[in-house]
Order: sequence, then structure tokens, then C-alpha cells
Amino acid sequence: MSLQGKTAIVTGSNSGIGLGVARELGKAGANLVLNSFTDRDEDHKLAEELAAEFGVTVRYIKADMSKGDECRALIEKAGACDILVNNAGIQHVAPVDQFPVEKWDAIIAINLTSAFHTTAAALPVMRKAGWGRVINVASAHGLTASPFKSAYVAAKHGIVGFTKTVALETAREPITCNAICPGYVLTPLVEAQIPDQMKANNMGRDEVIEKVMLDRQPSKQFATVEQMGGTAVFLCSAAADQITGTTISVDGGWTAL
Repeated sequence: MSLQGKTAIVTGSNSGIGLGVARELGKAGANLVLNSFTDRDEDHKLAEELAAEFGVTVRYIKADMSKGDECRALIEKAGACDILVNNAGIQHVAPVDQFPVEKWDAIIAINLTSAFHTTAAALPVMRKAGWGRVINVASAHGLTASPFKSAYVAAKHGIVGFTKTVALETAREPITCNAICPGYVLTPLVEAQIPDQMKANNMGRDEVIEKVMLDRQPSKQFATVEQMGGTAVFLCSAAADQITGTTISVDGGWTAL
């Protein structure tokens, strides 16, 4: 399908899932706004490289997703927003009674509250354009839980609930809101964890992937950033016009257990 003429804003998109989603949207013809909290030469160079590769307009806009005013300013600075992908997120692991308060606050702010601010700012723009797609990158942890991830699980469950509410509020309009729920995705960050896991568990690469990292993922295969992006592109298609307020799990069967 072609998304030519559409503008997609993807938060947290200078690496990992966000970058994978941005690439697939750009490949489909959408103009892109990349985002993260940094403002490095390589961030702007990445935008230039994607623009050259896909023949679309690509901008990089710095915005700290832990700050509501910057979330809203991102939409304003972009100037257009047909597709909003709320992807920015961080993680911290600790028991509830030992969970640092500042980590809880940061995870809720970046993983959940930022989506409220960006969506609130984007909906009037979408309504003026007469079309829109809000895609929230949740997680298998938006549908189930794991110990020691209280803030992340709470935020991702919140994103799923927020998705449903936005979908109901826009149900009579040509705007949809859905959540993608990835399982374990092979990103550079995850790839970098494999050697440490091999050492800690005294296992080879394949064994540590299957028995440790993908313990809860029945397919025993990582999902890919390209699959996340392909799912986002589908949700932007006419075939998905009546898909709203739901979750699409890309988790190798994790939430089927």
C-alpha cells in the first residue's frame, strides 16, 4: 500500500522498534518525523539517510517524552500528523518494595503519560486532515505480567486501556487507535544482552536464547523490528479501517499461554 502524502511521527525512533517502524512507514511512502531525547549529529544524519533511501521527507525533532510540554511541542513542531506511533519507553527491574520511586515516575511518564500528551495534541490535527491513525506500542506485558516489572507492566496495561478509550472517542470518525503488543523483539539492545546471559547461565548462544530469553515465547523465535513495522503499516491501510480499540499481539504465542 502507499502512504504517500501522509506524515508519521514515531516517538523514540532513533533505534530499536521505533526505528524499525519508521523505516517500514517510510518504505510505504510516508513522510517521517523521528524523535528521541538526544540532539546529536548522528540523529539528524539518520533522518537524512532515511530520506535518501525512501525518497520521502524525514525530520528529526528532539523532545523529552518525560515532559508533557515537550510531548505536545513535538506535534506542533512537526506541523502535520496523520500517523502517530507512541513508541518511546524505558525499563527498570526491581521488587515492588525496593523499586526506586524516581524510576517508577520516569517509566510511567515516558511509557504511558507521554502517549496521553502526544495523542491529545495530535487528534485535532488528524480531525482537520480528515484521517488519522494512532498506534501505541504496548507489550505482551500490557496483557499479562512478570515479577519485578511493576512500573512497566502498569504502564503497558495503562496504554492498552488508553487505546480503548481513544478508539471509543473517535469511533464515528475516520481515525483509529490500536495497540501493538510485541513479545521479545531482537533489537540491538537485546542482541547486546546475549553474551552476558551466556556467561551468567553458562550456556551457548542458541540455548540461552531458547531457555532463558525466550522462555515465555512459545515460538522460540524473536520477533523482528520489521514485523513491528509491517503491522503498523497494515493498521494504516484501508483493510484496517474497522480495526480500532484492540491489541495485536506479535509475541510468538506468549499471551496464548
